[in-house]
Amino acid sequence: MSTVKIKDGASIFYRDWGTGPVVMFSHGWPLNADAWEDQMFTLASQGFRCIAHDRRGHGRSSQTWDGNDMDTYADDLAALVQALDLKDVMHIGHSTGGGEVARYIGRHGTSRVSKAMLLGAIPPVMLKSSTNPHGTPREAFDEIRAGVAADRSQYYHDLSMPFYGYNRPGAKISEGIRDAFWEQSMSAGLKGAYDCIKQFSEQDFTEDLKRLDVPTLIIHGDDDQIVPIDAAGRLSVQQVKGATLKVYPGAPHGLMVTHRDQFNNDLLTFARS
Repeated sequence: MSTVKIKDGASIFYRDWGTGPVVMFSHGWPLNADAWEDQMFTLASQGFRCIAHDRRGHGRSSQTWDGNDMDTYADDLAALVQALDLKDVMHIGHSTGGGEVARYIGRHGTSRVSKAMLLGAIPPVMLKSSTNPHGTPREAFDEIRAGVAADRSQYYHDLSMPFYGYNRPGAKISEGIRDAFWEQSMSAGLKGAYDCIKQFSEQDFTEDLKRLDVPTLIIHGDDDQIVPIDAAGRLSVQQVKGATLKVYPGAPHGLMVTHRDQFNNDLLTFARS
């Protein structure tokens, strides 16, 4: 397996396909780099170098007891970029991975970044408050913590339904996709997955978004039941100078699967722009 060592001793697994301009993928919770295989195969087949890593605590990376926080996730990403000496990188982050990309740029700047894409991403902040009325109430995140702690296997199995919009009337359900979601989720360590809930729900990325001074495309489904568009994509586009928001009508959180062809085309077009 390809890994890089981080200064605290953790190992970060990554997959590296193809040659050409670099596109780096950051996955959502509680998945891993496998979530991006369709996109990596498509872009690598079209002359791009595609790199996706497993966030610490997830997949094949180290399951550290400490360090399961957004700053460390961003620093791990920076360490991977530096170890591979990558330049002019297009970063794409889904869900929690979108927060990771924003925090990476917030902490490390854009000297190695060419452009960014945020897909169903958690910025600017998910938690509902007096200043963020469209956010999700804390009680909902407490329920996620309780579900993961009590029976994460069943919780992840159930989560796959709203994640892909399979709970909507008339949805064409793929049990294979649900199985893949469950398998990836179960590869995340309990401690890392549990700690990450606080990170994706409470972190405020407002200042990070303001540092995105590269071409930025924000894609969000307007039927996203996990990261509602009104509290995320529609607010983020107001914070990133020159950003573009593309809304997928009726699309769920996992639209890279349910709307694969449309999304892969948009991704390839943006990568070539």
